Amino acid sequence: MVDENTLNKQSSEQVSEKEIEEYDIKTKAETRVSAPPALLRPRLVLDTSLFVNPDTQGQFGKNLGEAVQRLVKIARGKNIELYMPISIFRELSHFALPEALISFRQEAIVRAPDIYNMQVPAAIFHNFIRELRERINKGLRIAEEAVHKEPTADNLRRLRQQYREALRSGMVDSVEDLDVVLLAKEIGGAILSADEGIAKMAEALGIEVISATYFIHMYGVEENSK
Repeated sequence: MVDENTLNKQSSEQVSEKEIEEYDIKTKAETRVSAPPALLRPRLVLDTSLFVNPDTQGQFGKNLGEAVQRLVKIARGKNIELYMPISIFRELSHFALPEALISFRQEAIVRAPDIYNMQVPAAIFHNFIRELRERINKGLRIAEEAVHKEPTADNLRRLRQQYREALRSGMVDSVEDLDVVLLAKEIGGAILSADEGIAKMAEALGIEVISATYFIHMYGVEENSK
């Protein structure tokens, strides 16, 4: 004969198993009907080179105004968030017409990076200072060689070009360029730029850099066909 405690235990186990089975069915059903997570809008930080470099500007429009308008149109159609450091926007204001600037401000977020609360690996600055020292030494050698040459127009032009390449080409050489990299790191966005120095530092920080050609190929093809 089975006692009362044994019957109660068996009944409890049966109920528990039944409840677990019903819970599993309910959970699977909710999983099937639940909406997928919302996709984040792509974020792009823009640099002045996008509009003042003849090669990149030409891919967006015949002139700077058309380039800005088309970029804004593509971003609006593809649901892309545009960002630009305030320092870069000030540079752009020297070249673009007021109408283009107003259109851009209506679509883009223009602000400075939060440099007081951002952390950047010390290795970035270590490598930057080492490269800067090497470039300074190279610039000095170029200047020393130029002293022994005739001060003709061609020699002076060649000196400027060589000195610029030695000290500035392929590296972040302005606060404005640094603002682009820092803002992209802060917001977790990519950079749309044709500047080699920006691309080099961004790569070291794990930030994606998109060229104008790639951007047009990815986002502007449908817009072109309309």
